[in-house]
Amino acid sequence: MSSLSAKSSGVAMFPEFKECRVLIVGLGLIGGSLAAALKKRHVCREIIAWDRDPQSLILAKEKGITDSSADSLEAGVAAADIVVLAVPVLAMAEMVRAVATFNLAGKVVTDVGSCKQDVVVAARECFGDALAGFVPGHPIAGSEKSGITAAKADLYEAHKVIVTPLPENAVGASRLVRSLWESVGALVLEMEVEHHDQVLARTSHLPHLLAFSLVDTLAGDRDSQDIFRYAAGGFRDFTRIAASDPTMWHDVFVANRDALLEALDEFSQGLQHMYAAVEQGDSRAMTGIITRAKSAREHFTRMLESQSYLKSMSSQSSITYVARPGGTATGTLRVPGDKSISHRSIMLGALADGKTEVTGFLEGEDALATLQAFRDMGVVIEGPSDGRVTIYGVGLHGLQAPPGPLYLGNAGTAMRLMAGLMAAQKFDVTLTGDESLSRRPMNRVVNPLREMGAEIETTEGGRPPLVIRGGHQLSGIDYDMPMASAQVKSCLLLAGLYADGETVVQEPGITRDHTERMLSGLGYQVASDGGRVSVQGGGRLTSAEVIEVPSDISSAAFFLVAGSIAKDAELLLSHVGINPTRTGVIDILQLMGADITLENQREVGGEPVADIRVRSAQLKGIEIPEELVPLAIDEFPVLFVAASCAEGDTLLKGAEELRVKESDRIQSMADGLNALGIKAVALPDGMKVPGCTDQGVFAGGTVHSHGDHRIAMAFAVASLRARDDIRILDCANVATSFPNFVDLAHSVGLNLVETES
Repeated sequence: MSSLSAKSSGVAMFPEFKECRVLIVGLGLIGGSLAAALKKRHVCREIIAWDRDPQSLILAKEKGITDSSADSLEAGVAAADIVVLAVPVLAMAEMVRAVATFNLAGKVVTDVGSCKQDVVVAARECFGDALAGFVPGHPIAGSEKSGITAAKADLYEAHKVIVTPLPENAVGASRLVRSLWESVGALVLEMEVEHHDQVLARTSHLPHLLAFSLVDTLAGDRDSQDIFRYAAGGFRDFTRIAASDPTMWHDVFVANRDALLEALDEFSQGLQHMYAAVEQGDSRAMTGIITRAKSAREHFTRMLESQSYLKSMSSQSSITYVARPGGTATGTLRVPGDKSISHRSIMLGALADGKTEVTGFLEGEDALATLQAFRDMGVVIEGPSDGRVTIYGVGLHGLQAPPGPLYLGNAGTAMRLMAGLMAAQKFDVTLTGDESLSRRPMNRVVNPLREMGAEIETTEGGRPPLVIRGGHQLSGIDYDMPMASAQVKSCLLLAGLYADGETVVQEPGITRDHTERMLSGLGYQVASDGGRVSVQGGGRLTSAEVIEVPSDISSAAFFLVAGSIAKDAELLLSHVGINPTRTGVIDILQLMGADITLENQREVGGEPVADIRVRSAQLKGIEIPEELVPLAIDEFPVLFVAASCAEGDTLLKGAEELRVKESDRIQSMADGLNALGIKAVALPDGMKVPGCTDQGVFAGGTVHSHGDHRIAMAFAVASLRARDDIRILDCANVATSFPNFVDLAHSVGLNLVETES
């Protein structure tokens, strides 16, 4: 066996992939498909094959998927730069030992086995210095068919390949293995060896075992003929994998025995819970299991789709809006439910004693992430269905440790509020989110929570994920907020429910009071005196029969501006929440001369509601009063569009919080407005926007939303006063707060097209 040079020189010792000769050892489905894919794409210098079965080598040559065959394993290894071991899993360790006896200087060796532990043990025993070039891998792809005749050149396209690099690996070796799989269209991600085997035991090996067992059990039933004759689609879908290669799966079950048995124990416990629920007619338990399973699958699908590291950036699609001029804004509409109240309805309904019905719930991704988080902590929640959710509350101390991190998507509100709730639990929890949320600083809630006695770890700059250690008794504090923020206030009040003594939050300005209103509606006493809000720890929440979520004024804001700037417009927005801590957008637009009236004012579930009528008006530029800034903090992107259509300049100051939203909303809007011909000036804490009274205020052009839903929707509204098409990039996150925005915009006359790119 030959030694490789030191790991530090790993990049230089290996050739570029396109210059490599690749030896594939074993021409079954996996090895044969890799050969076919490499050959079809012409991505490497030569494809060599070796197999114990001479007939497989002949067939591969006849099918045109290899360039040559090696006379022996040693000859093949000698000729290759990369050696891919594609033999059955129980033969893999033996093959590793055989290859280790050859000269491996300057070569990379990888495998395709679905179990890694035994292979890595064998490699460490016999590779010596050559271990720097052994990089284990596992393509997550397959078929019920097997052998070289089943080889498919597209088997790996858009499929995941897990690479499990070892600490001893040379950098260049890992790079080459990644290049190998990426060259055939696979999505490559990395994982530690032990974690890989545990994950695959649950996601692949256990489902196959269950499918084999179920079909075998039913095949022995006396009514087996009718069972299989009348089987529906669900049975066929689940049992399809029972047609897989028995020898291969026997080997997998043996090789990954310990992890598989652990997974089988977990499944058996879950099955016993379902058995008991069915046996006892426990509808609540059955509903809990079924709804958690359904929502978990949907949630995990969304979660995985939003993780950029699972996607090939070259093939990742995104949503683009094309907003065309010439639209109008007339008619009646109801915008989705209030996102802030939807978040709180799930959180507080889950912590109340008894059942709570929620209507008008916003079925956007942010609110659904909050709902899933509480399901993960053992709360039974039915729905949502047409905005209706039923929550079976567990009380303030009834949450259970989640099975893993709580993924909150893009929901900054959820993360900040839940930080307060989680800080007081008896169990550890990690709050994580998508790429955008992971860039947003959380120290504004983390630091005061630490003062209360919480133990919270963050990444650099106070950014998520938040690792919150359980078992700490919190103490009430008297906290003066350095800047107005409803999320910080709510976080501390929620932590205060569990704290010893009184928790007091002093606000420097008015902020939305949804948390205080809902706490009071659920029977928890909240004291409020001017800017001073406080709660006493140790109380309880009693279930409300119904929490009715009004329409979101932040979503209505886009149509309030549309109705103000469009020619001959008149819109009626029904059932909109007009909480006085949220109506800054109405106050600012009215100061600018907007024709907005409130009709049918009433109170629903403790929240004031009205129908809002808006008509076309010539707006005037103003200096926005700073006391209104926190009351309209989320609506400024579309208010900047309104300001562009006003007579005279508009000046905003005191809004530095806009810099740390889903994007830097000051810079994002300034850049977009300038791209459309509006010479807006970004200030450290606001913006100066020059107005224009022409019908065609905005030039056409392309703007980037930076993944920020409010930026995207604001520029869609700008099309009402545009001279040409406005292309708005990266609009997929509109679904987080306003899932039917495009449809509603169409219904009242905006000319907006959604495309995938």
